[in-house]
Amino acid sequence: MRLTVVTLNYFKKYVQREIAKATGVTVYKPFQGWREIRKKKWFYDENRPWTDAAKAANAPNKRHRHPLLEPIADENWTVFKGDRVEVLTGPDKGKQGIVDCVIKERNWVFVEGLNCKYKWINRSSTNPGSMVKTEKPLLVTTEVALVDPSDSKGSPVEWRYTEEGERVRVSLRTGRIVPMSKIAEDESEDMVAKSGYAEQEWDTKEAEVHKVTFKPTLSTFDEDILKQMNIKDDRKRAPTYWY
Repeated sequence: MRLTVVTLNYFKKYVQREIAKATGVTVYKPFQGWREIRKKKWFYDENRPWTDAAKAANAPNKRHRHPLLEPIADENWTVFKGDRVEVLTGPDKGKQGIVDCVIKERNWVFVEGLNCKYKWINRSSTNPGSMVKTEKPLLVTTEVALVDPSDSKGSPVEWRYTEEGERVRVSLRTGRIVPMSKIAEDESEDMVAKSGYAEQEWDTKEAEVHKVTFKPTLSTFDEDILKQMNIKDDRKRAPTYWY
């Protein structure tokens, strides 16, 4: 079991560090010795922040108009990679497909094979060229709906709790549970499938990670040490006077 990313959160810190390096813009003033560093807001698109394409789009000389988005908390996000959704707008309205990419910073989802843009490349009078098909993003708030597995139709969903305390997605139209996709459950934060982890001899064993080594108590640090070493404290506290 690989625990480097899980325990140290290395991948998330790496992305934050790359964004911080790319958003620092140095501004020089007229007189000598003056330097000001301004932080530029990162512009999210279909390219992941750690890719060269995303860094090029956020170069110091690049300017973007940041759109206004409906804020959605992570605990309220309902659409994940591998889910089947129905498109509610555009030429592919009514069609269903599988979500293959999610960008929460823009409320975007990409549906496999739907809402595509076609573009000719290397086309000339002598060369027919080739056509490239590119999937365009869809807003998760208004342009897609999760498919209810009971009747295979799109439906709004919300998070609820079962009697056993499990948090599940429930269709507001039929009241049925919409299960999570296996891809979303298996994929970790660094876009790697957990089922593909190979446990190495130098890794911390899974049993050791889940082993409970601390039990909280209401005793102080001194009282805890005395209890563990079987020391009986017979000292009497000196009287305290307040004037």
